[in-house]
Amino acid sequence: MDSRPPETPQVAQDSAARLEIHHNARAVNIITEYLSENAPEFRTLAALRQKGWDNPAGDEFFRKQRQVSDQSRDDPKICRIFYEMMKNISHDMHKATGVFDILTTSTDNPKILDFCVAPGGYLETSMWHDPRAQATAFSLGTDQGGHEILMPPNPRIAVKFMDITMLAADMGVDTIPAGHPDFANFPPRELAPNRFFDLVICDGQVLRTNVHARAEYRESREATRLTLTQLALGLDHLTPGGTMVVLLHHMETWGTLCLMRKMHQFASVQLFKHPKCHAKRSAFYMIATKVNARCPQATDAIEEWKGIWKVATFGSEEAYRDVMHASDAEVHSLLKDFGPRLVENARPIWVIQAKALEKASFVKGASRGWGPS
Repeated sequence: MDSRPPETPQVAQDSAARLEIHHNARAVNIITEYLSENAPEFRTLAALRQKGWDNPAGDEFFRKQRQVSDQSRDDPKICRIFYEMMKNISHDMHKATGVFDILTTSTDNPKILDFCVAPGGYLETSMWHDPRAQATAFSLGTDQGGHEILMPPNPRIAVKFMDITMLAADMGVDTIPAGHPDFANFPPRELAPNRFFDLVICDGQVLRTNVHARAEYRESREATRLTLTQLALGLDHLTPGGTMVVLLHHMETWGTLCLMRKMHQFASVQLFKHPKCHAKRSAFYMIATKVNARCPQATDAIEEWKGIWKVATFGSEEAYRDVMHASDAEVHSLLKDFGPRLVENARPIWVIQAKALEKASFVKGASRGWGPS
């Protein structure tokens, strides 16, 4: 069997997915093969992706999308469009899933934790659903390449500008190894052990426009470190019965499957993909409601995520590769246990992306023979 998974325009433009494939090419291949055999919706999507990948116009399309995204930090008009788009996504997500119901049903003042708030459209929409809500939000400062916050000032929202991937104390590390390249950059603990939130938003992504110099070890690990920080601290500080919203990419990657299976063990899980915004891309949201945040499975997940973060932050390249790698046996076991549920949940996501790609000029052009066959 060819160990190289089929590549797509979306993979090419998504650094986290590209690194996932680098570490687990064999796992992605096995998962893709399983999904192609068991889900006609995925099989259709995979064929459309390949057409786009075979056509150079697909690369150009996603290159321009990346360029627009990168320019949004410095172009007020693009930034405003991005902000309004996030409000539309969150509004439509609530209509489809009831994601903000946790706020209006809370007997106390509901509390929200948003790890990567800028430009603020998602948090603004969630606050609108219950004026009693209070929010704690983090954002990378604009001096470090972060986006500007555009939501109106709100005394019930406390924003802290910082790099959350450096929250070592919150992630269970009290002593930083001497000689570590970021020895002086880890802040004190930010979230007290007894602080809990009803809604946690985990939709941060590593920005290509980050302007501060990172230590070399972080370049290939940053996406992993950011994801794990949000997941571990979000679940650790979630009120039992609360809701988590997590932005994910590529259903067929090992990390995404592992996360979804874990969440199914202690939460009610829905998936959401907007039919217009980012429809051609692999991005989708996992909405976990009624999360049993104190059960043994949730506690184990928190400890596992913190452990991988520690390796990604302090471990050697060999240790990092080992902790990220999945054996064939592990992949087949996960698919046997979770594959049917995954297919059932993911069908609507694949259909939405396939419909969008089918209409894309670079796919239609490939179908007419405009690109390389």
